[in-house]
Amino acid sequence: MSPTTISPTHAVDEKLPLPRLIPLAIQHVLVMYAGAVAVPLIVGRALKLSPEDVAFLISADLFACGIATLIQAYGIPGTGIRLPVMMGVTFASLGPMLSMAAAPEVGLLGIFGSVIAAGIFGIIVAPFISRLLPLFPPVVTGTIILIIGVSLMRVGINWAGGGQPTITKVVDGVLGAFPNPAYAQLQGLALAGFVLVVILALLKWADGFVRNVAVLLGIVAGCLLAGFLGLMHFDKVGKAAWFDVVLPFHFGRPTFHLVPIVTMCIVMIVVMIESLGMFLALGEITGKKVEQDDLTRGLRADGVGTLIGGLFNTFPYTSFSQNVGLVGVTGVRSRWVTVVGGVILIVLGLLPKMAALVEAVPQVVLGGAGLVMFGMVAATGARILASVDYKNSNNLFVVAISIGFGMIPLVSPTFFKNLPHDLHPLLESGILLCAIVAVVLNLFFNGLKSSEQAKAEAASAAATAEHA
Repeated sequence: MSPTTISPTHAVDEKLPLPRLIPLAIQHVLVMYAGAVAVPLIVGRALKLSPEDVAFLISADLFACGIATLIQAYGIPGTGIRLPVMMGVTFASLGPMLSMAAAPEVGLLGIFGSVIAAGIFGIIVAPFISRLLPLFPPVVTGTIILIIGVSLMRVGINWAGGGQPTITKVVDGVLGAFPNPAYAQLQGLALAGFVLVVILALLKWADGFVRNVAVLLGIVAGCLLAGFLGLMHFDKVGKAAWFDVVLPFHFGRPTFHLVPIVTMCIVMIVVMIESLGMFLALGEITGKKVEQDDLTRGLRADGVGTLIGGLFNTFPYTSFSQNVGLVGVTGVRSRWVTVVGGVILIVLGLLPKMAALVEAVPQVVLGGAGLVMFGMVAATGARILASVDYKNSNNLFVVAISIGFGMIPLVSPTFFKNLPHDLHPLLESGILLCAIVAVVLNLFFNGLKSSEQAKAEAASAAATAEHA
């Protein structure tokens, strides 16, 4: 009898020792934390909620983030992509929610109702969105992933600058944008540069586990220097409670209004198409083949996470692209890292004092790390595009024009201001614009391939890129 062949465990499913998992998971949490708490902070202030209610929104967001991450990375029957994914509130929903917040008849409870409806909608349409896989050959996926990285670079640059060039605040009852006087201060830029240098030094001279947590060690070094310079403050940590329970419907029973529901469902479609690109990018980075059924489970998890968000007093969820860049930098592909990250987020949601401690990390510190991570996403897209056949020059047009459209919201955020307001959720995402244009141009020039042809082409491109 021949010996039984045991299939080796894929790196995505490898269970690392807990002493390695915890620092790697903390690294993921630190990378996504600023983005995770930004939306509830902005919405809470726009609604003029009390500081206690805003703090509860943030705790609820972290708690729901953790649950959604566990569903996506660990998986439940029929749901979850089971890749190293961290879930967070999508910024695509911010504009529509601020409009809802300004409508007295909608308000916070109306926002929660529209989020619940959008989550149910996402669960229903997930199998139909996942069937779009043949529309994403390497020339399309590579272009989208490149734009994802370029779009994220703006986030990393603003982190390094200390926030946003303009800040959103309510003055005399009106929500407006004002110049941020703290942006791009020399001390902050120097601190971001210090973090970047530490990370690069560790990537060059360290190996093994230390190299894997280079980003975390860079952030820790940056926090130590920030504390020494008096730039890291712990006032909120001292005032925060040690423990608080996050309960559904904390603010009351959600209300449901047709127009906000339709708007949020459109946002959900935007989010799911962006997630499709994230999942394909992660498949390329981790070397895990992503099938249509995997995409369905991943997109369904977006819907389930959004439903949970509405129930637990928070907002729509999506896979955070900044964590995709971290996977590329560390080379650690195990989904168990983000599973532990999900557990940490739940704990942070239940322990406001710990959440406040993480929140105290200055954005400039995260900026130094962001420049490394987000550039890795763009580099992954470039690597995929290197495997594309350009003898047929039409592929050059697909890449060139799609990138041009994807850059519009980044270069000129008001470019589409005179178009109908209802289209803004679709037009303000450079990733979505790039995806739509790349798909349409590829169909126009190259036609539609069968699912089998698309999978074979993607596998061949992945193999070529792996050896590039």
